[in-house]
Amino acid sequence: MPTAAATATDQRATAVRRFNRFYTRQIGVLNEGLLQSPFSLGEARVLYELAQDKGPSASELSADLGLDAGYLSRMLRRFERRGLIAREPSESDGRRSLVALTRKGRAAFATLDARSHDEVREMLSRLAEPDQRHLLEAMRTVERLLGAPSHPAPGYLLRTHQPGDMGWVVHRHGVLYAQEYGWDEQFEALVADIVAQFLRRFDPKHERCWIAEREGDIVGSVFLVKESDTVAKLRLLLVEPSARGLGIGNRLVTECVRTARRMSYRKLTLWTQQSLPAARRIYQQAGFRLVGSEPHHSFGHDLIGETWDLDL
Repeated sequence: MPTAAATATDQRATAVRRFNRFYTRQIGVLNEGLLQSPFSLGEARVLYELAQDKGPSASELSADLGLDAGYLSRMLRRFERRGLIAREPSESDGRRSLVALTRKGRAAFATLDARSHDEVREMLSRLAEPDQRHLLEAMRTVERLLGAPSHPAPGYLLRTHQPGDMGWVVHRHGVLYAQEYGWDEQFEALVADIVAQFLRRFDPKHERCWIAEREGDIVGSVFLVKESDTVAKLRLLLVEPSARGLGIGNRLVTECVRTARRMSYRKLTLWTQQSLPAARRIYQQAGFRLVGSEPHHSFGHDLIGETWDLDL
């Protein structure tokens, strides 16, 4: 008799195979020519690798892609007959020959690459923005769990706020602080009041909001708000869990400090909670000092509020 664990694993294997069949159909892998081209999926992948790497050897290609050496050799001979690749001896080892795309090969790859990009773009365009984000996050999860090689983290950009951003700020503060700290809806109400006041009274000469974006998604925010002619307040620092560890929090605070100095404020102040250690570390690293603390009951919890100041 199979155990319950074995039965569950078999059912999951069936589900994975079902997904594989669906996705290969979705991206056209089963077609005779990939992306209306004369190339198979394997050939297109080899062309891709050659376009990224200047002069690998056949053995390096075989190892990197996990391809049988004989199968790859036959493929490269076909490419060579069609004028897509050229071989030249290695300068460091005359026994090895390096493979590179010719001008014709690069043109063939460019056509494939453009068609692939357009096809995936068209597939994504049929999904709403939130569904696109969910799909990408699910794909990252698959890569991580199945041990895909790590890649450099994609970069991010900071920009000023635009219509729709404040709804994201309120929503993500409400969701994340409920999930991570159990704070109730009163915190979301406080954030909504802060951003509404910011928009109603926004003074571009003395105030800023920065939004961090990564791969087209908003992943962080911070506000610089006028408190008086000489004092500004840092508010609503947030970094999405998926973007933590990239230095975004430090960068957002650094922009606040730099801009506050440029606007001739004398002091930058903020209010946080003792139970938020990651944020407190960022403030300490930026030069803020703890100047006061006070217990209070807010957001459904007993908390210790802290005031931090930075002399500019």
